[in-house]
Amino acid sequence: PEVREAMLPYLEGAYGNPSGGYRFGKDSRKAVEAARERVASLAGAKAEEIVFTSCGTESNNSAFYSAVETYPDRKHLVTTRAEHSAVVNVVEYLEATHGYEVDWVPVDEGGWVDVDAMEGVVRPGETALVSLMWANNETGVLGPVKEAAGICEEAGVLFHTDAVQAMGKVPVSVAACGAHYLSISGHKMHAPKGVGALVVSERVRFHATMIGGGQEGGRRSGTENVASIVGMGKAAEVMERAMAEGSMERVKELRDRFEGRILGAIEGTGINGDIERRLPNTTNFFFEGVDAEGLLILLDNDDVCCSPGSACSTGSFEPSRVITAMGYDTERGRSSVRFSLSMFSTEGEIDEAVKLIAAAARKLRVARPVRGSRVVGGGRA
Repeated sequence: PEVREAMLPYLEGAYGNPSGGYRFGKDSRKAVEAARERVASLAGAKAEEIVFTSCGTESNNSAFYSAVETYPDRKHLVTTRAEHSAVVNVVEYLEATHGYEVDWVPVDEGGWVDVDAMEGVVRPGETALVSLMWANNETGVLGPVKEAAGICEEAGVLFHTDAVQAMGKVPVSVAACGAHYLSISGHKMHAPKGVGALVVSERVRFHATMIGGGQEGGRRSGTENVASIVGMGKAAEVMERAMAEGSMERVKELRDRFEGRILGAIEGTGINGDIERRLPNTTNFFFEGVDAEGLLILLDNDDVCCSPGSACSTGSFEPSRVITAMGYDTERGRSSVRFSLSMFSTEGEIDEAVKLIAAAARKLRVARPVRGSRVVGGGRA
């Protein structure tokens, strides 16, 4: 509600172009700069390091483009197969069309990145960029971002982290972790869809992908989406306050309640990913003998929202790339579903959802009995 209220004036009378020299424009410019300060505060960055974009995908793409332009002679990239498609697909594109060599660092069965393996493949003077997400978009598992950034700093290599899922849920600080680029998306922290940001460290050069009128300090041309940027700024303020007040601890308690009741109600069910090093709001179940797409359809009819894999790939009917990257077979990938909670979730919603999920899973298993016993946490019995 606070975000909506902050946006309304810029959808009504405050319609000025922030690049305009007239009063309406100057008012919009002030609002954009205030939002920049708020987003910077949440990200542990300086206001001048914030570049507003349209979404996390644009932010990720912009980081890669800037890195390869900064070091055109470096033809090596490092990342993992568990990253969001906005990173994996860019890397595969550069590999296929521009001759880049890629090292895909493995993750273990809990989704945790092998930092030693990463250190072993980073090449001083040859690696253009290392990209590792702060928190996984499907499992919520946190990445060893600070350790990876330290490896890159020592090797003189640029480091990018996709922090889209982490913002507003766990403390994030560009200054503390040492990242050169950090991606943010508004809709993951209660701002509107279609607005994001890229944090560009003042320590690095930046090459823009959007060329035109020189907005955002020449780093992202194009008229700013003022209302959504204002909304993102207010959301950053709200989430920073909520974390300070312990709201995410309450969300974690709700998630644990949800998980405990699902595991108790449905046999042959387990949690994908490390159950300790993860976001407080995200859980990813596998339901043995249950097709994730079928489960989504049944639950959607009951007003329970979930995603088999990333929401960006819903409808693809492919097994989760993240789950298979963790070493599991396609059967488990096709039986895995992500659920997300927020500070607006309630115990009543949790308990009702458990009943509906259990009923849907039983229905889908009628012709496909479950083998074995209940499994919990990271695939270990």
